Amino acid sequence: MIENTLSNLVSVLFVINLGIAFTIIFLERKDPSATLAWIMILFLVPAMGIVFYFLFSQNISRQRIFRLSQYEESVMDQALQEQISQVKHGRFEFINPEARKWQSMIHLHQTYARSFLTQDNHISIITDGKHMLNALLNDIQNARSSVNVEYFIIKNDTAGRALLSAMTEKAKEGLEVRLLIDAMGGRQFNEGHMRELKEAGGKFAFFFPPRLKIFSMKLNYRNHRKLVIIDGRIGYLGGFNIGNEYLGKVKKFGYWRDTHLRLMGSCVQDMNARFILDWRFAAKEKLFIAQAYYDEPENAGVTAIQIVASGPDSSREEVKHGYLKMIASARKNIYIQTPYFVPDVCIMESLKTAALSGVDVRIMIPRMPDHMFVYWATCSYVGVLLNAGAKVYIYDNGFLHAKTMTVDGEVASIGSANFDIRSFRLNFEGNAFIYDASETYKLEAIFETDMTQSHELTKALYRNRSAVIKFKEGVSRLLSGLL
Repeated sequence: MIENTLSNLVSVLFVINLGIAFTIIFLERKDPSATLAWIMILFLVPAMGIVFYFLFSQNISRQRIFRLSQYEESVMDQALQEQISQVKHGRFEFINPEARKWQSMIHLHQTYARSFLTQDNHISIITDGKHMLNALLNDIQNARSSVNVEYFIIKNDTAGRALLSAMTEKAKEGLEVRLLIDAMGGRQFNEGHMRELKEAGGKFAFFFPPRLKIFSMKLNYRNHRKLVIIDGRIGYLGGFNIGNEYLGKVKKFGYWRDTHLRLMGSCVQDMNARFILDWRFAAKEKLFIAQAYYDEPENAGVTAIQIVASGPDSSREEVKHGYLKMIASARKNIYIQTPYFVPDVCIMESLKTAALSGVDVRIMIPRMPDHMFVYWATCSYVGVLLNAGAKVYIYDNGFLHAKTMTVDGEVASIGSANFDIRSFRLNFEGNAFIYDASETYKLEAIFETDMTQSHELTKALYRNRSAVIKFKEGVSRLLSGLL
């Protein structure tokens, strides 16, 4: 009797797995590496594979999460098409030579990511968590009208509570205050923790909260963006979350090396428009995109910037295509800093081609892992690039979390998107693409300073790794489509 029951259970599991495999192969049309990884999981661990599939493989690319009204659609499209036409017909006045030189990339972001080019911006590059938090709290304390905050992670510790306290004080003063946290990254907070903020007049929302307390069908899709917009004039964007570990106060990670931007200029309006879209989806508040553009932006500088967002609600992978364009256009050098390097075939082949073409390709990754499988997959992929002539550096002074790329001393990208499949396809991301030689030079100098606190992973070192490490890399690489 028991044998018959087990036999029937195995048969049912096989049929379910076969149905899921059919769905993945013929209906979902995932990337081949992800397809193979899922099939392997389904048939090696059948019961758990089914659970993992329903938890981590839901396709939301056909869902219109961020809806524009017909009026918003027409106004935004009309303004963008006018800028595209001006550039195309030589009527657009480029302020700096880098923007003029990189017109084709600007056009890519205009047409593919619906991203405006703004040229009146000023940026400050921040690489230390204490400096970032102090500057952010100071700007919030000096806010006059509004504070919009969106983070993947805010910890319920001294750093997180300091931010929450500063926002609560501004709400008491009558400012518009909104706080949006990813439900997974903000799991240390609940409605009770936000009571004082809400009683003061502030507003709070979770992005993709679970319908049940510990279960969510959208568990695998996270809002990884880090956006702050103050008074519509000052913006923050980059890699830092809010918590003590990002201040270097957690022993496991030691010094936390990240890269963030404090921005002023018209690009802040575009950041605010992105926030409004995210907020009205999560909070169901009827805000309008036009509100991001009510105030006249401060003419803060001459740095050209495009704010580019991407996410699993679309199959376009906008940030990744920006990376690809930068790599393909490189003639001299490519400097990349990333905590996770698990690229898809397009990114991998473009970097190999650049290195084989004589471009100075340098990649810096952390020495210590915070996600074990991702770390060993990263080691596997950088090993391939070593053989193509790229240089790889392992950052030794704590944990490297920066997500930056510079090309030819002219153009740079800084934001929340890592060089991994998760950032390309599963996370909601936001990056600034910067056309400015002086700012790119600063980022190159930061990279070269970090090299003095790193060791180079040579071909000899990589070749002599142990059999155990080779096994870990092999297994992690097989699963890289799911990481």
